[in-house]
Amino acid sequence: MDARLLRLGMCLWPPYLGAGIRVRRIAADYGEVLVEMRLRVWNRNYFGTHFGGSLYSMTDPFFALMLTHRLGPHYLVWDHSGGIEYLTPGRGLARAHFVLDAARVEAIRAQAAGGSKVLPEFTLEVKDRAGHVVARVHKTIYVRLKKRYRPAADAAQGAGAQAQ
Repeated sequence: MDARLLRLGMCLWPPYLGAGIRVRRIAADYGEVLVEMRLRVWNRNYFGTHFGGSLYSMTDPFFALMLTHRLGPHYLVWDHSGGIEYLTPGRGLARAHFVLDAARVEAIRAQAAGGSKVLPEFTLEVKDRAGHVVARVHKTIYVRLKKRYRPAADAAQGAGAQAQ
């Protein structure tokens, strides 16, 4: 999918639209994403700061989306687990800048080449306008070659396990 079209679709996606989350940039090669959220009446908590669920939501899908597009159609990619640490109250603009360089993608591809699952971990900081860290997000992504692209030994082992 074209990165510009995905960016537009995500900006109009009801959960992001309602929370005031804006995808500002998705690089054409999916190596970089910039997401922002301004503090508004509808995304603040009881204490007048960013609602934690919105802070996590603004970071949730992007490492999986980036890997999906960078690895290509031969791979299964989805979120395995995630968590967030709230470090300071979020006020004003919250920004998450994702970077997935080619060396990391190739390392993941090499790990998955044998057909086994790979669980790469990522950490991302959500920062305010001044660059102070508001939250730290931890994501683990599941990556594996699709069954039809796995090496023959792995496919035969999977078929034997299914027959039992």
